[in-house]
Amino acid sequence: MKLAIISHTEHYLSKGGSVVGWGPTISELNYLADSFDTIYHIAFLHKATPPPSSLPYTSSNIIFIPLPPSGGRTLMAKLSVLSRLPKTLSIIHKTLKEVDAFQFRTPVGIGVYLIPWLTLFTKKKGWYKYAGNWKQESPPLGYALQRWMLKKQARNVTINGKWSDQPDHCLTFENPCLSLEEREEGKKFILSKSYEGPFSFCFVGRLEDEKGVQRIIDAFGALSSKDRIGTIHFVGNGQKMEHYKEESRRLGVPAVFHGFLSRNEVFDLYRQCRFLLLPSTASEGFPKVIAEGMNYGCIPIVSKVSSIGQYITSDNGYIVNPVNGNQLHTILEGILEEKEVALKEKAVLGYDVASSFTFEHYKERILGEILGLDN
Repeated sequence: MKLAIISHTEHYLSKGGSVVGWGPTISELNYLADSFDTIYHIAFLHKATPPPSSLPYTSSNIIFIPLPPSGGRTLMAKLSVLSRLPKTLSIIHKTLKEVDAFQFRTPVGIGVYLIPWLTLFTKKKGWYKYAGNWKQESPPLGYALQRWMLKKQARNVTINGKWSDQPDHCLTFENPCLSLEEREEGKKFILSKSYEGPFSFCFVGRLEDEKGVQRIIDAFGALSSKDRIGTIHFVGNGQKMEHYKEESRRLGVPAVFHGFLSRNEVFDLYRQCRFLLLPSTASEGFPKVIAEGMNYGCIPIVSKVSSIGQYITSDNGYIVNPVNGNQLHTILEGILEEKEVALKEKAVLGYDVASSFTFEHYKERILGEILGLDN
């Protein structure tokens, strides 16, 4: 079977001229590749220097089909969705002739016209993946329209979380991010990890207030004692990085700002750290970093945005509710007084939850439940 995947995944040309793309999506496709004759990945190709989080395709049967980038936050960027519509549709139409099935990953700017186009003009087997917050109360207009159209679909839609009012064709699917080898490695790490302190923490994501970076700095800065605090690692980038660095220095927070890191480097931090921080108010689906961290014994300290609270509870982590610096500070003070056996138990239970986020589990569900194939 030949599969087309349509996405807004950012691709770049490396110094050597090979195509690389955003690591989490490329890893997913690399693990799917052996179950298909060919995978065509139709996605955006950018001219910028690839960030360290980019990865190459490792399977020769994955063919990258470049799309002109469109969409963004500025008015001109938003208008580019329409100006590049003819070329985008032409590329997708031509590629769909070569395949047996497709997946379209939403929400994305081109989804506003591509969902109805796929619905009306192709009879190919296909499904949609909605990667955002399925229950977002006030989404941007384009996202709200795409979610409405997907609710009316005859084709399957995979979503984050399980909701009492989700239509029958909307299937709860975990975002894959772990190999079976990494699961085995994680089990060994958790067994050998000490939870006596001093504790190191990590944050992985966009460096912005909405994601909780300022809350983290404020909460650690207000601790009565930092004797059991090791290092707070921030992985990612953002316009306010220098501000966050200065705030950390001012408040005496032992923070290290790494910028973008490769997947292997991020996993090295998971192995070192005891806690993962994500006190976010941003529109999340279920961030893969939570499952990745739990696999290596990082106890999550997170908000309940979207489906996060369906996986993280007081048994396997800490919920920041309400989501503010004071509540996070209270949780941190409690952690520093917690007994090692209780923390170890949370880590082990978190590792068990991460079992649903393997590439193998995801592949089996795609082949069986979505495409009706035997693996």
